[in-house]
Amino acid sequence: MHTPPKDASPGGDEIGTVTVPPPGGALAEPWSLRKLAGLMAVFGPAAIVASMAIGAGETIVVVRAGSWAGYHLLWLVLLGCIVKGVFLTYLLGRYTAVSGEHIGSRLVRLPGPRGWFLITIVALELLIAPLVWAAISKPCGVLLHYLLVDLLPTSLAPTVWENLLTTGFLALACSLGLALSFQRLEKQQIVICGILVGGTIIGTLMVCPDFRQALLGSLSFGKIPEQFPEWTPNDARQNPLLTMATTFGYVGGTVMGYLVYANWVGLHGWGLTGHNNIQSMRKYAATHKIDYLPDDPEQVRRIRQLITPLRWDVGMGAVVLFIVTGAFMMSGAAVLYPMLARGELAAGFQGWSLLTEQAHVWRNIHPGLVWVYYITVIAALWGTLQAFPEAYTRVTQEFFQAVWPRRSWNYDTLRAIICVYLFVFTTALVWSGASFDVLIQIASFLVSNLALALVMFAALYLNFQLPPAYRTRLPMLIGGVISAAVLSAFAAVSGWGLAIKWLGSG
Repeated sequence: MHTPPKDASPGGDEIGTVTVPPPGGALAEPWSLRKLAGLMAVFGPAAIVASMAIGAGETIVVVRAGSWAGYHLLWLVLLGCIVKGVFLTYLLGRYTAVSGEHIGSRLVRLPGPRGWFLITIVALELLIAPLVWAAISKPCGVLLHYLLVDLLPTSLAPTVWENLLTTGFLALACSLGLALSFQRLEKQQIVICGILVGGTIIGTLMVCPDFRQALLGSLSFGKIPEQFPEWTPNDARQNPLLTMATTFGYVGGTVMGYLVYANWVGLHGWGLTGHNNIQSMRKYAATHKIDYLPDDPEQVRRIRQLITPLRWDVGMGAVVLFIVTGAFMMSGAAVLYPMLARGELAAGFQGWSLLTEQAHVWRNIHPGLVWVYYITVIAALWGTLQAFPEAYTRVTQEFFQAVWPRRSWNYDTLRAIICVYLFVFTTALVWSGASFDVLIQIASFLVSNLALALVMFAALYLNFQLPPAYRTRLPMLIGGVISAAVLSAFAAVSGWGLAIKWLGSG
């Protein structure tokens, strides 16, 4: 068995080859219904990732795509769930579970100025975060105004009431987010995922979509509608590739949800992160290679067993994401597309009003659908806003600690600063009357397509920092490489489309 030299870690500890503890609990049991229930009970971190992802993209962008493209773009949903919900999430979480090390401690040492990659990712996400929050919160304000319009004084214009309600919704989300622990957030998001899955399944069954066409659309990778119906929004007609890249970008959310997943794996103690000597291992790993993992095949097998919860969590999160996102697009294809074709609705579904316009549609089909819709949409958007402060703060704290290890980065202080920043700048955007399409296209390019492509390459890099025996198996590696290529292609399409759009308008 290989034993690395006894090197002093930054904290003065020495570390040799670690001993991997044997799996316990459900992992050690033979296959049975009890074991299956135990493995399904690990669902938690990926539930937060899924609920973060299901926001304005699913409730507006994806539904609108279904309203003019029918079932033809469901492959974008499936592709996004596979690339982001499976490969990216798993590879990032797996590195931490196998090595015990936070990903920031390893990525801070990429070639170039110290921490350039970490600082770039945090700066991109926090710079664009108000655009993301505005695209989530403003539709909530519009929907709340629609629900409360008969109770509100008419002395103020509808737009003012919408902005006031949006501001109140933001303030509530930020204030409650400050008091929400990770454990409470996780439990809340599991409930929200249940509401989302239940609500979307009920709604989908009630609108009776064409499941055969949905299956064909899900498997028609790369297919673009040959003809655009006359009610297609002008922006989608003029910039079809940009529209599809934006839709793909919003399937699965922004980069922070994936980066923070690896941190949450550590909080759960999955894999080697539950080792009783984890702090010494992390101190050693901060300045050394990952050479403390044993070569013994039995020890390697143990680690692969210990990361089983990670695989189940990621798999269930990807399924939730696909069910909910696919259901929203199918509702647009099954209900809005034919109603637009018959001229029963105003063409286009423009801007922030799509949520309320959809509500009219569901009422016309069946009154019971309206409240299913309201509950599902509000749960989706509320869950997204509630999870963001935790995700932003965890990643920022971890990355800043890796870049500037001699400073202390207090979690509560960082979270308060981030929440105030988000509230102030998002409120300013909401009241500025910024265009919905502009917000989502910029946000999709920078923090979904581009940033996720960079992080996917970083995830592959992390995999190769592990000793050969501990790297992911070939099928997952091939999937990761293909995912990196897919994300890069969509980033290129999104960036080029934005450039052409702006140059053309100039």
